[in-house]
Amino acid sequence: MTINSWLTDNYIEVFGAIAGIIYVFLEIRQTIWLWPVGVITSAFYIWIFFTSKIYADMSLQVYYLCISFLGWYWWARGSGLRAQGEGHGEEVESGRKGEGEKGSLVVTRLNLRTGVVLFIVFVLLFFAMWLVLTRMTDSPVPIRDSFITSLSIIATWMLARKIYEHWFLWIVVNLVSAILFLARGLYPTVILYIVYGIMSFVGLVEWKKSIPHPPALSPRVEEV
Repeated sequence: MTINSWLTDNYIEVFGAIAGIIYVFLEIRQTIWLWPVGVITSAFYIWIFFTSKIYADMSLQVYYLCISFLGWYWWARGSGLRAQGEGHGEEVESGRKGEGEKGSLVVTRLNLRTGVVLFIVFVLLFFAMWLVLTRMTDSPVPIRDSFITSLSIIATWMLARKIYEHWFLWIVVNLVSAILFLARGLYPTVILYIVYGIMSFVGLVEWKKSIPHPPALSPRVEEV
């Protein structure tokens, strides 16, 4: 098989992989344009995963499609523009915002309560998907598929809220996904997820620079 004939047979997957790389680049830059690109990428991968019988990931792309519109709205509206100063009882202004995004949603850290809730949601999603894939589909990889899908749902919600720790989840998802898609013969997608993994580490570093910090407390002047 020649390269040209392979590209002709797999052009949808190749285009989806390229769009996915652009998406992560825009995510690292914190620009709101990542969301319309996400809509396009998800639409392509719904078809790719359907034809490859990776049903949970196909459902995940439908979720991505919906959360892309919600994240677009949150980022444009600037929900949570001011982050609560932990331990200081006062609000703090954002650090560096997304490129060209005035009043955009600021990067925040994951608090304990939200982390516990998200973990419980992840466990419930994982077991629900595993049961559905095992009993109602012919998926050859129900456990890995359920794990990737559940963790990705949590990570994407955290991205939509600009929670810094979502990058750690993407690192895990990208590693497991690359192994899964290699086994399924989706080679452009394997390359995509390897690139995703590398870019996730870059995003981890870049987003940390824009986490807002509480202002230094002014020294009190003793009354004479």
